[in-house]
This record gives sequence, C-alpha cells and structure tokens, in this order.
Amino acid sequence: MIDDVQFLEYVVKALVNHPEDVKIKRTVDEMGVLMMLDVNPEDMGKVIGRSGNTAKAIRILLRVVGMK
Repeated sequence: MIDDVQFLEYVVKALVNHPEDVKIKRTVDEMGVLMMLDVNPEDMGKVIGRSGNTAKAIRILLRVVGMK
C-alpha cells in the first residue's frame, strides 16, 4: 500500500527537472495533515501550474489517497 508521502513524491518528481531537490515534510495536528513541499525554484511554476491548476489537481489526488 502506497502512503501519501510516497505518492506525492512520485507525482512531483515526475513533473520537475530537478527531482533530487524534492523534499516533503508531513505533520499531523488537530486540523488534519499538512504536507509541505520543497522544490528547486526553477521547478516551482511546474508544480503550481497555470492558475494553480496543477497544485489543485495534486491536492485532489492526495485527498483520494488519504481516504483509502
């Protein structure tokens, strides 16, 4: 079974030019799960996408993974 950090790492590394710079920090509190993503500054636009659409899609996919 794949967990959320592995899934996010897999998806983001496939998008960026510098996959070795991808770092993910996961914290859990009373509000839920917070995942902070650190990427190379050159790759920031690719992860966010046009009008934030790529970032929104990644969030939706993470919600689906989290439900399982």
